[in-house]
Amino acid sequence: MTRAPLPDPEPPSNFVAVLRRRALEGPARPLYSVLDDGEAEGAPLDVGGLDRRARAVAAALRAAGLTGGERAVLLFPPGLEFVAGFFGCLYAGVVAVPTPPPRPNRPMPRLRAVADDARPAAVLTVAGPGAIDRARVLAEVPGLEGARWIETDAVADDLADDWRNPGVGPDDLAFLQYTSGSTGDPKGVMVAHRNLVHNSDLIRRRFGAGAESRGVFWLPPYHDMGLIGGLLQTLHCGGSSALMPPVAFLQRPLRWLRAISALGATISGGPNFAYDLCA
Repeated sequence: MTRAPLPDPEPPSNFVAVLRRRALEGPARPLYSVLDDGEAEGAPLDVGGLDRRARAVAAALRAAGLTGGERAVLLFPPGLEFVAGFFGCLYAGVVAVPTPPPRPNRPMPRLRAVADDARPAAVLTVAGPGAIDRARVLAEVPGLEGARWIETDAVADDLADDWRNPGVGPDDLAFLQYTSGSTGDPKGVMVAHRNLVHNSDLIRRRFGAGAESRGVFWLPPYHDMGLIGGLLQTLHCGGSSALMPPVAFLQRPLRWLRAISALGATISGGPNFAYDLCA
């Protein structure tokens, strides 16, 4: 007597479940790497490593007193710490607020407007290379005065063992995506896990993305195309991607095309001006 085949498992309804499933299926599978100078590829972050870093950051957020639904502003230089911080928020049930890091000797009207609107309970950033001037930020952005600051690169991996799944639902907010603010103050768009999973599945089907897909992306992760089309789609489809700092592309657009060729990328993209620069 033959048994009927087991049904396929239910598709994940949130991105915590997406990463947890990938980590169980293949923890050593490479996920993201960084082209630090736009050319040389660094050591990859595998799926299990991201899961562990996300659990550690989430535990740090909870230890700092944050509860589900509170907001955390992400102020990161280009690199893998943004990824750990973003998923750490999801793993804690905290709403991530990706924001461009402040530029030296430049005013911060966007960050001030975002802080006033989101009223964040925490700021995630780094202590090492690319660290921002906290005193300067607090002097110019009063909306961050009461926020708890967590430097994710100083969070120990061992803290991951303290993580408890917050039970995120499909209708819970994953992050706030702020508009450019080119015609007024930036407006926060509320993006739920259901929105992200649905949109990611549509992208996967349209692009024919899967485990063999290889991406190259230079768009910043606080940009919706860089975050959803680059970082999240890579995880969702089970592929891998190399991330190039935006300034490396802007300094020499040919680096983007060369990286696509050298790494055998099957998925990449950018706004119209990127193709104009290459041409």
